[in-house]
Amino acid sequence: MPRPAQQLHPAREPAPARLAATVLLLRDTPDGLELLMTRRSATASFVPGAYVFPGGGVDAADAQHHHLATRRPGQSDSHLTEAIAAIRESLEELGVLLARHTDGRWVDQTDIDAMDRQRDFFTQCATRGLSLAADEVFVLARWITDRDLAKRFDVPFLVARMPEGQHPVADESEQFEPVWLRPADALARHAAGNFFMIFPTIRTLERLLAFDNVAAVLQACAESEEPLWTSCPRAGLMGGREVRYMEHEMPFGELALVCPHGQIVHPLDWQSERAVPLLKNVQRLTAPNPGAMTGPGTNSYLVGDPATGYIAIDPGPADAEHLEKLWRAAGGDIRMIVCTHSHPDHAPGARPLQAMCLVSAQAAGRSAPPILGLASAPTARAASAFTPDRELAQHETLHLTAPGLDDMDAAATGHTLQVIHTPGHAANHLCLVLLEDGLLFSGDHILNGSTTVVDPPDGDMNDYLDSLDLLSRHCVELGVKFILPAHGYVIGGPDDEALAAIARLKRHRLQREAQVMAAMQALPDGTPDDWLALAYADVPERMWPVAKRSLLAHLARIASPARY
Repeated sequence: MPRPAQQLHPAREPAPARLAATVLLLRDTPDGLELLMTRRSATASFVPGAYVFPGGGVDAADAQHHHLATRRPGQSDSHLTEAIAAIRESLEELGVLLARHTDGRWVDQTDIDAMDRQRDFFTQCATRGLSLAADEVFVLARWITDRDLAKRFDVPFLVARMPEGQHPVADESEQFEPVWLRPADALARHAAGNFFMIFPTIRTLERLLAFDNVAAVLQACAESEEPLWTSCPRAGLMGGREVRYMEHEMPFGELALVCPHGQIVHPLDWQSERAVPLLKNVQRLTAPNPGAMTGPGTNSYLVGDPATGYIAIDPGPADAEHLEKLWRAAGGDIRMIVCTHSHPDHAPGARPLQAMCLVSAQAAGRSAPPILGLASAPTARAASAFTPDRELAQHETLHLTAPGLDDMDAAATGHTLQVIHTPGHAANHLCLVLLEDGLLFSGDHILNGSTTVVDPPDGDMNDYLDSLDLLSRHCVELGVKFILPAHGYVIGGPDDEALAAIARLKRHRLQREAQVMAAMQALPDGTPDDWLALAYADVPERMWPVAKRSLLAHLARIASPARY
């Protein structure tokens, strides 16, 4: 993990999250799946005026009345308690009761009208001999309120089929205006600005778009007693406005690195005007070269601080304005320039940047910063020819320390990059690990939001997969938690998110290879172009010329004995 002293924002303990439960009551209609929503009171202390699903806090009494509920085999005590809380809240807020009589009959509206929502729920159920239908309540998801909020909840989102013959009636104190809506209609009304919903509600509705009917939802949840997803979103700024993201979304890892304690201060807009601080000792300047192959642009990184000077990683294309901004962000004090590989969006800026640094280096009594990396192989394309001032060795370390410090202070405040040779995307590709802070600068080997192109003969699919395995081992051995790619946001998190990202990449490559093999079997006399159309049918056709390069790499690997 990054050193606390390098964090941009002070650590703070988030407010404790109170356990609550909410239930999505579902029904089938000729027009599709509908769910029940209500509007919260305009004076509520939490999300006033928002349209939500019924629910509320889990009380101690909910855990004390398991004997009044019917449970499924495998339904844990905690899940049973949560289901009971959701059933109780549904009655109190909306007059809907998921319960049966002793003969198995569902409670109907007559039974509900005879109950008093203000009196003790469990006493009334016991008196009437009702069994709470917790076995019909399934876990869909779990949402934990954002770290930045003063009032937080840990909420399982449960699902159940609306009992026939019952009609929701809001309590008119906490909930108002019960309404049945299709997920798509609720989302459309929210987008139009007349149906306010909060982030977890929106994302849950988006997930429900994939289901045609109630049975499909319940079946998906019944396959496991665990949530289909769990999320504690993170928030940043886009265009000056708050935006939130779930764990699988591209900006999430960057927010976890820059604002681990939930402060909503980090701008996520891609721009090339100024360097963006990620830590006190890491800045990112994105080159103005966005495109299909570069995403928002090539990320140039500066590692270091004013006391130690800086290492520039991937200066990018020979764009004079970009290089001057990089030089100014380092205060002109760049001690080393490292290129992860020699492709034209990464390395051509190295020589001009070196020349730019010469005057300030000489004024400080130093020579110009050396250009470091690996020379391009004979297999590289002409535009990717590259010769560094010095080649880097596997596991070599590059150090930055402030002058005049003893060994202990230098270790605490210095910056050390370890070199890892990772051929695959290019024969001379390397990655760098900032040892003190557990950061992996991945170049093009790992990207955020896309998979890298493996372009033979300089690119090699066997090497690419082997390098992924190597990086995975180094993440474990060196405590790497975050990956800083050459294109896209930071990837990772405080747990095993970086390892999981590497595993997903490898799994994707192997799945694509299986699609290539299936295409070859379907068209044994086909050409690579024929196989491309089948194996990459899920990729926009405009990207097929690029995809063909990776297809050729897969074909070479399939034919290679090394694959086996």
